Amino acid sequence: MLSSTFSKSLLRSVAARRSLATAATLSPEAFEPTKYGGRYNVTLIPGDGIGAEITDSVKSIFKAENVPIDWEEIQVTGVGNSSEGITEAINSLKRNKVGLKGILYTPIEKSGHASFNVALRRELDIYASLVLIKNIPGVKTRIDGIDMALIRENTEGEYSGLEHQSVPGVVESLKIITKYKSERIARFAYDFALKNNRKKVTAIHKANIMKLADGLFRATVKEVGQEYPQIEYSDMIVDNASMQAVSWPQQFDVLVTPNLYGTILGNIGAALVGGPGLVPGVNIGREHAVFEPGCRHVGLDIKGRNQANPTAMILSASMLLRHLGLDEHANRISKATYDVLADATVRTQDIGGTATTSEFTRAILDKLETL
Repeated sequence: MLSSTFSKSLLRSVAARRSLATAATLSPEAFEPTKYGGRYNVTLIPGDGIGAEITDSVKSIFKAENVPIDWEEIQVTGVGNSSEGITEAINSLKRNKVGLKGILYTPIEKSGHASFNVALRRELDIYASLVLIKNIPGVKTRIDGIDMALIRENTEGEYSGLEHQSVPGVVESLKIITKYKSERIARFAYDFALKNNRKKVTAIHKANIMKLADGLFRATVKEVGQEYPQIEYSDMIVDNASMQAVSWPQQFDVLVTPNLYGTILGNIGAALVGGPGLVPGVNIGREHAVFEPGCRHVGLDIKGRNQANPTAMILSASMLLRHLGLDEHANRISKATYDVLADATVRTQDIGGTATTSEFTRAILDKLETL
């Protein structure tokens, strides 16, 4: 039996077909999104780079489909040293409980600010990142049969943000792993597997070297797995998992990882199925859910060129709709998106086509008119 601490964060699948946009609906007991007169208030953070262009695609589709959502749009940018908008965005998400978000740029330079993406997750305790990595019919890749759910702990590990220069030329960066948060993310992974007919959970770690930190994570995931006898447990060292992901990804079902390893494997997975423009995701806590592309590339190099692939954002938005119980809208929009990709006549440059972001969005709108 699940402990009361975590039982309110279950995921369930509510769509007829199991697709990239099927999962990630929290149980209704977890929290109530803000709703007025049959319409939902949802925070919209377009983000940096291509964020405005791909969220515009979602807005156009939702408007055409009369989706009962009112956007509360907040402008936040990671470009430069300004923190303008971040507090407003956090307060908006606290009110609305649900958001759709583009990726915020995090500068590498020492003078830059800390990651706003990490700040949002830590402030709202949206501790679980879920990325759905699956082959899409119509998008040719070198390897077929990929269907992985990547779940990573969002709030500690290497992203704890605790580092300092003890003496000039010596930097100490603290990686924090706790049993509490390892258990929490492990339960999330097993609950997801149970609710979505998944068979195996694989813990990714580096316990052969980081025997205490990753050893605790590995041992905790294994321990929690004893409460789920119907789900197979396995574990794999992260460097081997990276090699296995590009040679035999079909072996993976649900992967659960500390923060950094999940980021790396998410990028590998996205490359396997066609690129960052195709992979949807969500960050979930007990009270908030923020949906965003699963492979977090900002796309500054193609900003404003009308070249970006909006598929990942559209499928993330479909996950959002299922989370709100708007299954009919979610099914229509995801089906139209998959149909356009399967037709292979209108596709963006990243997957071998010549269509613009606007043309791809228009193709989905035209497809919706035929459904």
